[in-house]
Amino acid sequence: MDNLIIAGKIYSSRLLVGTGKYKDFAETRAAIDASGAQIITVAIRRTNIGQNPNEPNLLDVLPPSQYTLLPNTAGCYTVDDAVRTLRLARELLDGHSLVKLEVLGDPKTLFPNMVETLKAAEILVKEGFQVMVYTSDDPIIARQLEEIGCVAIMPLASLIGSGMGILNPWNLQIIIDNAKVPVLVDAGVGTASDAAIAMELGCDGVLMNTAIAAAQKPVLMASAMRKAVEAGREAYLAGRMAKKPYSASPSSPVSGIIASSGKDQAA
Repeated sequence: MDNLIIAGKIYSSRLLVGTGKYKDFAETRAAIDASGAQIITVAIRRTNIGQNPNEPNLLDVLPPSQYTLLPNTAGCYTVDDAVRTLRLARELLDGHSLVKLEVLGDPKTLFPNMVETLKAAEILVKEGFQVMVYTSDDPIIARQLEEIGCVAIMPLASLIGSGMGILNPWNLQIIIDNAKVPVLVDAGVGTASDAAIAMELGCDGVLMNTAIAAAQKPVLMASAMRKAVEAGREAYLAGRMAKKPYSASPSSPVSGIIASSGKDQAA
């Protein structure tokens, strides 16, 4: 089977889904079920997974026995905040080491601060974390993060929550072509066609949250995203036909075609 492998673990789904922005935990669970996702991201600074005993706990709805939880550092703007947040997550999740690192540059664009991200990644890898990392679409930075030891590279398609889709497929293609670890588009997907395009480029997977949670019908959109990721992957594996600018090619063969009679021509 064509499975996704991250940090040595096999997943049948190539769609990763976040848990924020839903109206309640019930909708969160319904959307994730519809998506077929097996890896679920959790913003430790915004979601209760046990650090607040008197509040509803996400783990009661999405138990670690059924999903791979991916704690992330959403809302962190410094190395110290990001590292401290993931150390807390590891403690809350009984030594869980697979994490998503993001260190943001500013609250308006939520663009990654790559200087701080590189520093945080180095610390976390040395501490035994398996780091999936949110990054810009700079191929050189992507290579440096892989060299540090990150287990997956996650370049943005466009700004977090923007829904603008893939704005620079050329840089993504360079990253994909040169990476030896999985490459997953993270941020900017707005609808199913965006997810399909990412997969057709050769991405190993797609991570999204707002595109599903902010849809008018989140559960239905989750189902659409599942199908889009699967279709895009199949199209990539099938190998698309070559583009032929300004050149037509008939679908039906022309050799041996029955010629029209003079009477037909006259008509």
